[in-house]
Amino acid sequence: MPKQKTRRSAAKRFTVTGTGKLRRRQSGRAHLVVGKKSDRRMRRLKGDAAVSHADTERVGRMLGR
Repeated sequence: MPKQKTRRSAAKRFTVTGTGKLRRRQSGRAHLVVGKKSDRRMRRLKGDAAVSHADTERVGRMLGR
């Protein structure tokens, strides 16, 4: 039986934590125009977020888990 391949596009977008949870980057942070988005909004978009329960199984499968 051949090895299971990881979807490289998913591997670049999601990470697995030490406890097995899936993390993703928050949207709306790229392609910034200076002064367009408030500092408060940018602060709140900082950091990673957890993948929703509805998507966890599908994302995990794409990562070969």
